[in-house]
Amino acid sequence: MIVEKFDPRNKKVWDKFIKESKNSTFLFNRSYMDYHSDRFRDYSTMIFDEKTNLIACFPANQKNDNEIISHEGLTYGGIIVKHDLKLSVFIDVYREILKYYSNQGFETLTVKAFPRIYNRIPADEFEYCAFLSEAILTRRDVAIVVDLQNRIKYSGNYRREAKKAKKNGFVVYETDDLTQFWKEVLKPNLKKRFDVEPVHTTDEINLLKSRYPDKIRLFVAESPQGTIVSGTVLFVTSNVVHCQYIGSDNEGRNSGALNYLFIDLLDNHFQDKRYFDFGIVNENQGRDINFGMLAWKERMGGRTISHDFYEIRTGTYENFDKFIK
Repeated sequence: MIVEKFDPRNKKVWDKFIKESKNSTFLFNRSYMDYHSDRFRDYSTMIFDEKTNLIACFPANQKNDNEIISHEGLTYGGIIVKHDLKLSVFIDVYREILKYYSNQGFETLTVKAFPRIYNRIPADEFEYCAFLSEAILTRRDVAIVVDLQNRIKYSGNYRREAKKAKKNGFVVYETDDLTQFWKEVLKPNLKKRFDVEPVHTTDEINLLKSRYPDKIRLFVAESPQGTIVSGTVLFVTSNVVHCQYIGSDNEGRNSGALNYLFIDLLDNHFQDKRYFDFGIVNENQGRDINFGMLAWKERMGGRTISHDFYEIRTGTYENFDKFIK
């Protein structure tokens, strides 16, 4: 088995593999990962079997002299594998990745684990290997997710508020005008309520939208006066619709337009998907819960999944020697 650092000349090979793997999304395509290449020192690897067939990719960046992260600039990371890879081979892949980074002088591997709901088929091999390598669970976020094939009823007043907003002239529609939403709704809302900025600048999100027009989508609620009062940017993958951003001003929340927006999305769009992911409700590295946010998302019919972060000592690759035949 051979582990090689990613070479930009292998972009097409990498992207083709990502498309065909069992546990990946478009976020692992190089044209997505590399939009912020100036901010992160890429240290991704490609893993080949003895016949030089590509069997795994590991999106990662170097944080400092001692640490590799998968991936600091993405929502999640992990070891991306071919759709039919067996556990025994995955164990070997995991071992070789640890050994490779250990030999490069890195002591720690931090992994933002790939959420299970995004898997195309069962793919918990990483969690088992993390256990064998005595990985430390350093953070656990909780996201609120609606199972679109097994819905829980909305809180009664939410549907009433949505119907009232519609009756009062609010409209919900899809638009490509990300710049307007960023400027008029999202940035002011995030600054006022959480004192943070969006992860993506307007230039970055417009660039990514141009590359993935069917996967990055913006839906908004507009007032009778023609003002956007609420909106959400959705990242659409094979199984999951993920709310990358949610923004609303006071009018959007008080009028019921925000509820109208999401009830319309849940009832009338994305019936071919399995999950609608509202995103996490955590603060302080997963140790605190924003209970107001939690209550709103649960009343929309969402329930909890975990999103785990592991710290792995690269030297523990020796733990796997007994599995190698």
